[in-house]
Amino acid sequence: MPSPRIALVFLLAAFAVPAQQSLAPIAASGRSVTPAFEGWYQNPDGSFSISFGYLNRNTEEALDILIGPDNSVEPGDPNQGQPTHFDPRRHWGVFAVKVPRDFGDKKVTWTLKVRGETYAISGGLHRDWQIDALEGEAGSNNTPPALKFEANGPAGRGPAGITVGPLKASVGTPLSITVWATDDGMVAPSNSNADRSAAPVTLTWFKHQGPGDVTFAPTTARLTPTGGTTTAKATFSKPGDYILRVRANDSFVASAGHAQCCWTNGFVKVTVVQ
Repeated sequence: MPSPRIALVFLLAAFAVPAQQSLAPIAASGRSVTPAFEGWYQNPDGSFSISFGYLNRNTEEALDILIGPDNSVEPGDPNQGQPTHFDPRRHWGVFAVKVPRDFGDKKVTWTLKVRGETYAISGGLHRDWQIDALEGEAGSNNTPPALKFEANGPAGRGPAGITVGPLKASVGTPLSITVWATDDGMVAPSNSNADRSAAPVTLTWFKHQGPGDVTFAPTTARLTPTGGTTTAKATFSKPGDYILRVRANDSFVASAGHAQCCWTNGFVKVTVVQ
């Protein structure tokens, strides 16, 4: 599991591109977004998932960068599940690119271009960047929650998580989405609360891709330490294709951090009509 210091080094590597401008300090608005390589982990089927996050250097301004020349993953399809909506500040492990077991020393590169600046970061399977996204953090048996969107449906864990849909919705009409979460009832060692066995499973919703605004009610829900079921309503401002992301983590704070465990992403594809 990479240390915070190493993670910072790899984040800064995103800036090491030709003709790159100097880093600007964080501000309320007007700044850029940089991609971050978080590490990789092996999946039960023998394939690998390469995890990415981002730093929006604004503290208040969210940015939208459409899939295409300004927001692409290569090799392959430019759209490999990366966000097009970037909330303020640092966000860890927001998507993962699945690669085959024979991927070897090849690289996956995520490039963002915004406000005249270009940032690119490459991720691969170097052994120093293996993370504990599924197996639990070093020094604990804590593992990420499992998510599913049907009572008897498939479940997913970790940054790559599970993807469902497309669901159908109409502009202005709330779409109900039910999530089932299960967890081991443990909590990350970094959690400072003395009652470590009582950490809830916290679910937080985000717009991940899409042409309009999305509002969630509620945005955040807390379940018991072993999970449960909750329903959120998503309302869309414009027609088009969307991806919503729900993050499940077992912590007293609704966030995910540099330790790379223990949280899970759920992705919901939605087609919205007028």
